[in-house]
Amino acid sequence: MAELPPRKRIEDVELLRALSHPLRSALLNHLTAVGPRTASECAEAVGSTASNCSWHLRQLAQYGLVERADAEDGRERPWRARQVGLEMGELADDPAHRAAQLGMVGATLGHEQELTQRYLDSLDDLDPEWRGAAGLITYALRVTPEELTRLTDAIDALVRPYVGAIRTDAPADARSVHVGLRAFPRIDHSGKAEE
Repeated sequence: MAELPPRKRIEDVELLRALSHPLRSALLNHLTAVGPRTASECAEAVGSTASNCSWHLRQLAQYGLVERADAEDGRERPWRARQVGLEMGELADDPAHRAAQLGMVGATLGHEQELTQRYLDSLDDLDPEWRGAAGLITYALRVTPEELTRLTDAIDALVRPYVGAIRTDAPADARSVHVGLRAFPRIDHSGKAEE
């Protein structure tokens, strides 16, 4: 198996702020999931207008996150994601930087919630095979920080070859699927870490 391209590490506060915009987050997520699409196709997928999507795609292009792809029919040129994932590293000590990081996380979590709700709302319209293949699974683990790091790294290594933007061997009946992973210490209502 070929080595997978690395994720883009985001440390620039302005870029983090740009990605905290829900539409930009949704556009980037969509292009990463399904590959090159025109602004009109993006608009239909994310529930916006073509002109609004076009403007936000140009903003993402200024940060090097998307680029124009060759048009197959000579008409509107599609956009494509330039990365196969983003990471922001550890939360920063600087309050402005941390706020920008949390804004990006908030946009990502909001988008994940929206995708989950759309899936649940469409259950009756999905093929039984896809309903049976989907999973909404949670675990309450007891691990050390080192074990959690190893676990998330192992899950990432298992999942990354299937990332839509880089998978070249997908069968004809493959579909775009959302997989989200959150792994963090559980905090009780009083704000204390659960033991």
